Amino acid sequence: MLRVAGIALGSALGALGAINVHAAEVQVLAGGGIAAPLKEIAAQFENATGHKLVIRFGTTPELIAMATGGPFDLGIVPTDVMKNAAARAQFAEGEMPTVARVGLAVAVRVGAPRPNIGTPEALKQTLLNARAIASIPASATGTQLAAVYEGLGIADEMKAKTKAQPNPAQIIATVARGEADLAVFLLNVLTDPRLDVVGPFPAAVQREVVYTTAVCINAKEPQPAQAFIAYLLSPAAGAIITGNGMTPG
Repeated sequence: MLRVAGIALGSALGALGAINVHAAEVQVLAGGGIAAPLKEIAAQFENATGHKLVIRFGTTPELIAMATGGPFDLGIVPTDVMKNAAARAQFAEGEMPTVARVGLAVAVRVGAPRPNIGTPEALKQTLLNARAIASIPASATGTQLAAVYEGLGIADEMKAKTKAQPNPAQIIATVARGEADLAVFLLNVLTDPRLDVVGPFPAAVQREVVYTTAVCINAKEPQPAQAFIAYLLSPAAGAIITGNGMTPG
């Protein structure tokens, strides 16, 4: 499988003329929710090209601060980052292709009872019945969840029940330790052996976090950054994204 992916990567980059004799260090900003597939894709890209990708992951507020506060070459970020005018100004004009998208889901600790979330009303009651909910309000996912909670009429109750976490790994750890009844976040993040994924939100209230990509307007390594974007959009990378519970493109 890795050999096939490597061949596909080499073909994609070769067709673009992207393999250079000069190895570059590419500074990348990325959303934490896409970390698993991105690390795998980056490793293949590095092996095939000799370039090194230095990836800094963060929530939406952290990514906005990083984009506006320091040099970088490439962003692979939730679309919420691009809604901030100062952050958007750091990226080159033109198309910002979608790399991946993923919806919201609920998980419980392995061995815990699986609540009913099959309908919007059932989801609402499950959320209200929870003692505590682990999530990241200060993130693109948090923005989408807030809209769902508002639509269900439980925004105030969820503010009181939510145990805010600094990153996805802590969501999983908090629920695994029994400090919160539910993990409510992106589906791909919750697929951890310590958790039991109850399922995605019902279609009627489902919302997705979408990850887009663009080169920094002041990129020091624009060509390798563009080459990595080309691979992110290739079938080989798409297979990795799919295998990690997300939808490519």
